[in-house]
Amino acid sequence: MDSTQSRQHRRSTWQNIVDWTGKRRLLLVLTPLILLFLLFLVIPIVSLFLRITPEAFFESLANPVVIDALILSLGTATVSTCIVILMGTPLSYLNARATYRGKEIVDTLVDLPIVMPPAVAGIALLMAFGRRGVIGRYLDMWGVQVAFTTFAVILAQVFVASPFFIRQARASFEAVDRTYEDAARTLGAGRLRVFFRVTVPLAWAGLVSGAILTFARALGEFGATIMFAGNFQGRTQTMPLAIYTTMQGDLNDAISLAIILVIISFAVILLVKYITRRTFRC
Repeated sequence: MDSTQSRQHRRSTWQNIVDWTGKRRLLLVLTPLILLFLLFLVIPIVSLFLRITPEAFFESLANPVVIDALILSLGTATVSTCIVILMGTPLSYLNARATYRGKEIVDTLVDLPIVMPPAVAGIALLMAFGRRGVIGRYLDMWGVQVAFTTFAVILAQVFVASPFFIRQARASFEAVDRTYEDAARTLGAGRLRVFFRVTVPLAWAGLVSGAILTFARALGEFGATIMFAGNFQGRTQTMPLAIYTTMQGDLNDAISLAIILVIISFAVILLVKYITRRTFRC
């Protein structure tokens, strides 16, 4: 018996040595690749901050082009996010709880803007809401123009950013334990009251994360906006479009806007991670 235990112990020790050697070789192979990839991601971002002095950065912030683009981007992204939340929440809840014919097609249509090239999204919106578009021609009869207006910016942002909220909201609603909803209904609460008093609070962290990601995506939209809304300062020229325009004149202005977008994107990612981590801890 002792001899058998001794052989098993030696075999286990040898196996541990082999496993450690294999892991060490794997680390030696993967570490340079990981570091190289991280450098590839970090160097371009750091280069933005090294390319401009603090004085030039704050001087660029006083440029009317930068100010107009910043105000327009923050305003339209906020409005777009609110529209997505208002219209996307019922759809997310329906797809999370109901089974109906054509559900997969609806999900596919919702996800389509994620993989659709922005230029395609822009021209599709133009064909729908332009003066000669499928819907735009009727709006034009009433003197309503959508394309190349601030409203067109909002529509483009809603179109490309809505999947980020709807997907996250659906996952959040699916994660809610229905036991709490059933308990509320047995106490006499109606479906609408249960939704707002039980379901939404339980899914709140996921809904907020989805809204933040939607805001960030809307803020960075370029292709659909320039195709559908144009590039007019103070009216449709968002920060990405202003970067494209100012690069042809004052590079410092373009870099300043790019830095602002990087900071906002970094803050958004940190905020989403914080909310997600806090949810899992709870």
